[in-house]
Amino acid sequence: MATKEEIITMARTAIEEYDDEMAEEAAAEALAAGIDPIEVIEEGFTVAMNAAGEKFEAGELFLPHLIAASEAMTAGINVLTPAIEAAGEKTESIGTVALGTIEGDIHSIGKDIVATMLKIAGFKINDLGRDVAIASYIEAAKDADVVASSALMTTTMVLQIQIEEQLKEAGLRDSVKTMVGGAPVTQDWADKIGADIYAENANDAVVKLKALFA
Repeated sequence: MATKEEIITMARTAIEEYDDEMAEEAAAEALAAGIDPIEVIEEGFTVAMNAAGEKFEAGELFLPHLIAASEAMTAGINVLTPAIEAAGEKTESIGTVALGTIEGDIHSIGKDIVATMLKIAGFKINDLGRDVAIASYIEAAKDADVVASSALMTTTMVLQIQIEEQLKEAGLRDSVKTMVGGAPVTQDWADKIGADIYAENANDAVVKLKALFA
């Protein structure tokens, strides 16, 4: 049986080579070996996907490459998701989170992982999808406790400012919390735009939101 390091390396390679079958194999081997699925996602798939995002921004990869990498990651995560959900406990809803990938950004994997983890943790999720218009976040805020936006690129990250500003204009900012995340996003950026929470990854999102509602 492959070691944990070998399986995580296979997961990264699957994304780098846009290989759906390899991603599924890495996920299946991880489950067979008793490796934490979240660890495989964050140390394997996500690391390689973030690298692909950086190469895309640098002009070293093009949109079809990014989509192919996302599809490979989705294939792997689909194998892991049942195990992740089975490990969760069904509880009463802690709160409602509306989340999506920001307008102009087709990346949805990170957002999908956060959504899955938050569901397991007991949150009700309104998944807005990817390439989400700012107006859609504002509309969703009317029925949510938290509005969360993910951005893969610095060019789309700047639109997270618009969520903050338009929530204020709509008179909704004081009634919801905002959370931002994504590869180029940092705590400094969250502080700069006035977001309530910066989530480095899915586990971080769960910990910080649970603390918020404690």
